[in-house]
Amino acid sequence: MEERLQKIISQAGITSRRKAEQLIDSGKVTVNGHRVNTLGAKADILKDRICVNGKKINPSPGKVYILLYKPRGFITSLHDPQGRPTVIQLLKGIRQRVYPVGRLDFDTEGILIITNDGDFSQTLMHPKHEIPKTYLAKIRGEIPENVLEKLTKGVKIGGKKAVPVSVKKKGLTEKNSWIEMTLHEGRNRQVKRMFEAVGHWVIKLKRVAYGPLNLKGLSVGEFRFLNPKEVTLLRKWGSR
Repeated sequence: MEERLQKIISQAGITSRRKAEQLIDSGKVTVNGHRVNTLGAKADILKDRICVNGKKINPSPGKVYILLYKPRGFITSLHDPQGRPTVIQLLKGIRQRVYPVGRLDFDTEGILIITNDGDFSQTLMHPKHEIPKTYLAKIRGEIPENVLEKLTKGVKIGGKKAVPVSVKKKGLTEKNSWIEMTLHEGRNRQVKRMFEAVGHWVIKLKRVAYGPLNLKGLSVGEFRFLNPKEVTLLRKWGSR
């Protein structure tokens, strides 16, 4: 059955659908020896020879859905020119080519979903689906109530207002505050930038929940497979 090339490429676990579109647009995809750079082009993975950067792709070996407790000091990319460790290196025994859904900063730890299902990844990342993500931030110093109110009402970052779903105090030490923030958006360094906008700095950040999922039962650097019920539940959250 013929399908759009970007869908075939993402389902084969090569990359996300969005990046697959970039590969097609830049002329790095061929079908039966002919270069294709039209995003609407279709092919049949069972009948056609489809190559990306000259390498033939094969039908998906099976879908995998992974929940990783990402440690600090790992980058959420398949490769890093600077030679930093990647989250893929933590997935011992996973033979399929998988990639992260979205990203977490190098110095941020917590929940990261990893898969080879392009449609699933696209559903979770699409801005209109607004899957809530909850972070626990360690902030230098005590944060007054009026500052928390400012955050709750929303602050401007990059010229655009960012409004969290919720902001809650979770703890206070002599030197630091622990604040829980839930977001629908996923802008670059959003949590850190929001706190910086009100004059406070994040010294540690952890994503503790992704939609209905949390880190229960996992230690830093460990992963587990999502069960079918969890995958279905995430799809439903992503289709709201």
